[in-house]
Amino acid sequence: MNSTHAVPDAVKPVSSGPQPPHHEHREPLFDRELLRLALRQSIISLRPDIQWKNPVMFVVEIGAVLTFVFILEIAFGIAHSAAPLTYFIALDAWLFLTVVFANFATAIAEERGKAQADTLRRARRDTSASRVRSDGTFETVSSVSLHRGDLVVVRSGEVIPGDGEVIEGTASVDESAITGESAPVIRDAGGDRSGVTGGTTVLSDEITVRISADPGETFLDRMIALVEGAVRQRTPNEIALTLVLSAFTLIFLIVVVPLWPMAFNAEQYMTSYLGLSEPLHSLGTDVPTLVALLVCLIPTTIGALLAAIGIAGMDRALRANIIAKSGKAVEVAGDIDTVVLDKTGTITMGNRRATAFMPVGTADENELKRLAAMASFGDITPEGKSIAAAGGSPLAPYAGHPSHGVPGAATDANTRVIPFSAQTRMSGVDLADGRSIRKGAPDAVIAWVHERGGEVPYGLEAILKHAGAQGATPIAVANGNEIAGVVLLEDILKPGIRDRIQRLRAMGLYTVMVTGDNALTAATIARLAGVDHFIAEATPEAKLTYLRTEQAEGKLVAMMGDGTNDAPALAQADVGLAMNSGTQAAKEAGNMVDLDSDPTKLIEVVEIGKQLLMTRGALTTFSIANDVAKYFAIVPALFAGTLPWLGAMDVMHLHSPTSAILSAVIFNALIIPLLIPVALKGVRYRALGADALLRRNLLIWGLGGVIVPFVGIKLIDVVMTALHLVA
Repeated sequence: MNSTHAVPDAVKPVSSGPQPPHHEHREPLFDRELLRLALRQSIISLRPDIQWKNPVMFVVEIGAVLTFVFILEIAFGIAHSAAPLTYFIALDAWLFLTVVFANFATAIAEERGKAQADTLRRARRDTSASRVRSDGTFETVSSVSLHRGDLVVVRSGEVIPGDGEVIEGTASVDESAITGESAPVIRDAGGDRSGVTGGTTVLSDEITVRISADPGETFLDRMIALVEGAVRQRTPNEIALTLVLSAFTLIFLIVVVPLWPMAFNAEQYMTSYLGLSEPLHSLGTDVPTLVALLVCLIPTTIGALLAAIGIAGMDRALRANIIAKSGKAVEVAGDIDTVVLDKTGTITMGNRRATAFMPVGTADENELKRLAAMASFGDITPEGKSIAAAGGSPLAPYAGHPSHGVPGAATDANTRVIPFSAQTRMSGVDLADGRSIRKGAPDAVIAWVHERGGEVPYGLEAILKHAGAQGATPIAVANGNEIAGVVLLEDILKPGIRDRIQRLRAMGLYTVMVTGDNALTAATIARLAGVDHFIAEATPEAKLTYLRTEQAEGKLVAMMGDGTNDAPALAQADVGLAMNSGTQAAKEAGNMVDLDSDPTKLIEVVEIGKQLLMTRGALTTFSIANDVAKYFAIVPALFAGTLPWLGAMDVMHLHSPTSAILSAVIFNALIIPLLIPVALKGVRYRALGADALLRRNLLIWGLGGVIVPFVGIKLIDVVMTALHLVA
């Protein structure tokens, strides 16, 4: 080997420079117009045909109606009670408010989603389009008349009329109408950055787009329908929790109903025991008081907030520019066990460039550059373009293969371009003079050379090992049955990626890096990035096989992708995040789409999913725990007139039985709107393991759920007493 080139520096993590801030829509949690619409909807939702869909709050509504009937009976002298009429009126008002607050929690979450839909709808507009006729001429049509398969030409300053894929040209595109990010992005023909969305604007150059969606079926249309759908599909876990809450409600109903005969018998016994001429009355035989006990014991807090938590989870994903095709996708993201990350673009910057040409055998550097550039005719990846540019040939369309960008070179009808594919991991050209040139992954090129009777030249193995150990990616080039040399590609780790992967590992997730690089290069990058495992020389089939193996062991797997070759794996993954800039096949296969086309967003998806589950778990824990204080408030009040020794349970020393019951009901109602911000924003996320999260959950929301009601009920009692609102 006559070359004097040294292997370039290794792939290195970048330690300096701030990480680009993630763009996220920032809006007030409560907008005045949203509050007005939500309040209106919360009143409408009192209709029984709507309210019954929330079993817990439906029971509360029935209790409020029964209390209202009891009030009418007292007003007309049909029923009698030891408590004043004003007590029952106040009790009934707070019971209805409990239902209204619950409806408001769901309504405000839905209205926030509809506001997002309005923003998306403003991005969808009817524009004119320059459609290509079959004879190659153009006609100007409305964007609503475009159908799948139509070709349109979009020039600088024009709005892209519909979803599609770029099949010719390269352009700078402003996607701020969709993503909110003002920085333009590059979209070009072929590869995995060809997807465009209707409503975005071409800033420079000209592209030809093949429309991929019929009117009403565009990506924006589906997004709008998703976030403002009249019927929200509940997730399996949400349905299961609703059934559990319904079971709790039924159990407490069975417990409370027998209290009426018990209270009645206690009244009769104490009347006889004390020798009273008039029957002794207690609150325990008043239906409204038993209703109050039932309402305070059933899990009304989580029953009121459960739907809002689920809606807010999808809303948080949307505000992070992630479109989840269902609430289940967000929920499953919180239960993920394994995260599969592509090396290029996710762990590394993804802009690998040819930095060195290292000839072997009889070839010299100039010859290697020429051969590598010719072999890149069919490689439209950024790496292929980099090799072609470094070899001295600018990119130009090849007439024989209009769908591929290739280096301009003297070609004729007998020259055949071999496009790069993820399966072969090679590209090349078969020349008219009978020569075949190939460039690609070293093992694939070596196998191709062996098939033609060639041998591996001396020094090649040393170059490959040295390059791999340093984190560079070697690309072998073959001329016929001889290997001419190696092209070295270099990349750098994304800033902060090691810390982000450590956060995933701190959550107990198993991280896997997938790359087409050889095992030595992959091992180096995996070590620098801090992932648990890597899959080297991976093909689409290898990805799919790995996903199925993990799932067969009962694990949930998340992955991202943007190319057509990623579609099978995206469809197989439990959470498949597709890039909006990717191909239509990838976006159809995944159950989430990232509008920012940021490969590291998969980490955020997992965090959003875990935050959803943490919020639901925290508020469920709080809801069940705060029943303890209400039990100590109401039970002594029920039997205060007949079983005075139960007064020992009144540890809060409340003013009177009516004050105790009202205080508990008022607290039970007020805690719902106070927790709405928590349901909408989510419990603060921390990258902790399952055991640590459980301990933290029990300490803050479990213990807090026990203590806060004692303080709240006593405070309400003191205020009502001071204002002479209770007897």
